[in-house]
Amino acid sequence: MFRQIPLPKGEGGAKHRVRGTKRNYSSCGTPHPPLRGTPSPTLAYISVGFFVAYSVHSTASTKAHWHYAPLFSLPVIVAALGYFVDIYDLLLFSIVRVPSLRQLGLNAEQISTVGTTILNSQMGGLLLGGILWGVLGDKRGRLSVLFGSIITYSIANIACGFVAHVTFMEPTTYYAAMRFVAGVGLAGELGAGITLVSEVLSKELRAIGTSLVAGIGLIGAVVAYFTVRLFNWEMAFFVGGGMGFALLLLRIGVIESGMFKGIATQKHVVKGDFFSFFTNRKRLGTYLRCIGMGLPTWFVIGILATLSNEFGVALGVDKAIDPGLSIMWCYVGLATGDLLSGVLSHALHSRKKAITLMMSFTLIGALIYLFGGIQSSGIFYGLCVAMGFGIGYWAMFVTVGAEQFGTNLRATAATTVPNMVRGLLIPMTLGYQYLKPSLQVIHSGAVVGLVVFAIGFYCILTIPETHGKDLDYLEQ
Repeated sequence: MFRQIPLPKGEGGAKHRVRGTKRNYSSCGTPHPPLRGTPSPTLAYISVGFFVAYSVHSTASTKAHWHYAPLFSLPVIVAALGYFVDIYDLLLFSIVRVPSLRQLGLNAEQISTVGTTILNSQMGGLLLGGILWGVLGDKRGRLSVLFGSIITYSIANIACGFVAHVTFMEPTTYYAAMRFVAGVGLAGELGAGITLVSEVLSKELRAIGTSLVAGIGLIGAVVAYFTVRLFNWEMAFFVGGGMGFALLLLRIGVIESGMFKGIATQKHVVKGDFFSFFTNRKRLGTYLRCIGMGLPTWFVIGILATLSNEFGVALGVDKAIDPGLSIMWCYVGLATGDLLSGVLSHALHSRKKAITLMMSFTLIGALIYLFGGIQSSGIFYGLCVAMGFGIGYWAMFVTVGAEQFGTNLRATAATTVPNMVRGLLIPMTLGYQYLKPSLQVIHSGAVVGLVVFAIGFYCILTIPETHGKDLDYLEQ
């Protein structure tokens, strides 16, 4: 049972919700009662049955010990592991696209066209699933989405492992259908996890916490690559599904966001209304800007890395480029960049400045990739790392999307925004394929990239700053 315990007057005076019996400050490592003139502690909830006291104005040693402790709480750890499995499964098809379709009897040209169709099916599922899970996250709670989405994509990934043995329908059609279902399931993981972490952590730690989640999670792409190399593409799908079901056990101990629980019983509050983004001009503009600033991330992943074998041939690289290896190196950089982006935002006291700097770095890397005359495979993969590092603002951009909206729309925003970006890979790939016969590979990629980066920079430069924003409010 929760009850309110006020701090002594003159020593902060704010009320903080705590669990269980009354605790004196000495149990948390702070003398009780606090001496006049000394900073009073703040009580922060971390996980089931665990509390930590820290003072924002305490000494450096005390602050370092307590202030960052919530970053290692159960919700953060489980969100990071969930995103790890999510990225493993999300990127797995891009990694096994060539060997799996080759085993199904497709030639090089068919692998390009059919592979793009299957990838677009997955992205279409992400687009639809983003809306579905986002609305459910605000209506039923963040945890319901985390459970439902992981069951969906785990089953779909196991089903993908049997594609070579399908006889009741065309294997490539089955493959596309299963990737669509997997996309629907994968859409719920990141948004719900980031929303939960953003609401559990203090505003001072949100940027670092969400970057930590993404930095750990993105290593899933590296593990996916080596799983394929150590076993085979079919076993890699089975491993992904198995990890998903194992993750369900870890989620049993995670509690719901306190902010969501605070409005869950308020019947008059409209929760998870996706169409409300379109009924208010200012809200719609903010929502579209949240989507636009993320577009360069999937241009790098979905075009420059996934189709890197085509760019390698066009550039005359000395060795055949492996798209799976390009994606792996890209995500090595991405994981590093995501860890840095939170620290950078924290140091600059600005989400916008951090994202703008990293987007600029990505643009420079993309220009060198396309027009630098790269002919060494080592330098080519090195550029994949560099561009991956640049798009390491991915978690920061999702966090900004969550911070722009009130508690009754936050999960809808945080889940739909990244999946809208993923879904917009469809027009990117279609545009690239359409331009390729006339402009060839390099210039087709450059035209798509020009549009994407122009939109990205406009959106990040015009969106409201959210660093240090209080999230305990509702959208009217």
